[in-house]
Amino acid sequence: MWLLLFALLSLIFLYRRYRYSLILENLTDKYVFITGCDSGFGNLLAKQLDKRGMKVLAACLTNKGAEELKKETSTRLQTILLDVTDSQSVSAAAEWVHDIVQDKGLWGLMNNAGLAIPIAVSEWLTKDDFTKVLNVNLLGLIDVTLKMLPMIRRARGRVVNMSSIAGRISICGGGYCISKFGVESFSDNLRREMRRFGVKVSIIEPGYFKTLISDPELLIGKFRSLWEKNPEEVRSAYGQEFFEEHCKTFEKGLSWTNSKLHLVTDCMEHALTAVHPQTRYSAGLDAKLLFLPLSYCPTAVADYFLSDK
Repeated sequence: MWLLLFALLSLIFLYRRYRYSLILENLTDKYVFITGCDSGFGNLLAKQLDKRGMKVLAACLTNKGAEELKKETSTRLQTILLDVTDSQSVSAAAEWVHDIVQDKGLWGLMNNAGLAIPIAVSEWLTKDDFTKVLNVNLLGLIDVTLKMLPMIRRARGRVVNMSSIAGRISICGGGYCISKFGVESFSDNLRREMRRFGVKVSIIEPGYFKTLISDPELLIGKFRSLWEKNPEEVRSAYGQEFFEEHCKTFEKGLSWTNSKLHLVTDCMEHALTAVHPQTRYSAGLDAKLLFLPLSYCPTAVADYFLSDK
């Protein structure tokens, strides 16, 4: 019986592996729009897809980011400046994409643009601190998706949204985790709504990776700044010892960041180019072996590992 069960599980594993290994044909005819291409995952993905011969439309926040990306890629790649928090900028980008793709439609949308700072104890933050992150990671992502969706439907293409393992289990205070939980919800609903049109929606859920938005100096510097701005009553309530311990935990966690960004961009590429993309992609051993399993544990177990002792 156990031998039969092992054989069955092996067949299922091999079938899934074969199914996910199938890659689309005619990739060189397909257009992909990527946000947040100045640095990090978006920048690397734009280069990867350009090398595959795909027609990359890369959105950058700054002129410097756009110019540097063009220097390192082929003439196929085109860039545009985009601020995902500005609806006029998003509308202009959508018109630009439409003028390029015409009736062919847009095959892929990779919503990659993101922001993490500020991350801190919730009481140390203001509503504007939360709004700043939500406007980029969630509301900006939704705005871009809605503007591009008619072109994606026409191509029966793909929407790939950047979430995080922090969209499965809340690991820090501030707007970051809230925004990623929102991305998960939006993506799940969109996937079901778009199924009738042949559009597939995937979510990328990385663990800790070394990118600009996770720069230790910036994150810890902002954390210390927020502590110093707290009223005396708040600092007295939490205590200097709590603050110092929190800083040490913060620094230790950030020291574990993975520099192998290709682990994430390979997931993005598969979601955009595979015949059968996965619904969710977990990138990094910390995501697969720690945070994802922890998200399925009883609340008391997760609280034990994640709460301040």
